Amino acid sequence: MAHLIFEYSGNLAQEGDMPGLLREVNRVLIDTGLFPPGGIRSRALRLDEYCVAEGDHDDAFVHATVKIGAGRDPQAVRDTAQALFDAMKRHFDPVFQRRTLALSLELSEFSEAGTLKHNNIHARYAKH
Repeated sequence: MAHLIFEYSGNLAQEGDMPGLLREVNRVLIDTGLFPPGGIRSRALRLDEYCVAEGDHDDAFVHATVKIGAGRDPQAVRDTAQALFDAMKRHFDPVFQRRTLALSLELSEFSEAGTLKHNNIHARYAKH
């Protein structure tokens, strides 16, 4: 299971291609081989109420929160975070070249003890 939540400033709505980013990061996670495809979820939340720095410039930001189940090799977790951040930087490089932009990513592992799941998407992948 891996969930990615991207919060982004509304001033990126026209130039950020968030649907493209979501497909790219899902592919990164699938390619690691660490996460079943049926458990990967990504979404982007546009924020229209925000303040960056002193609030007097048209600064933009994207912050990614990545949540994964605990128990994976620590180096694999670090490598996954780096691969996702590298994908974000590649995706937003054209925007980064034109405007002020802050990118950040936080990956956290959570305990399975407090996690409830009901998912029939895995069955589709089991048929392949």
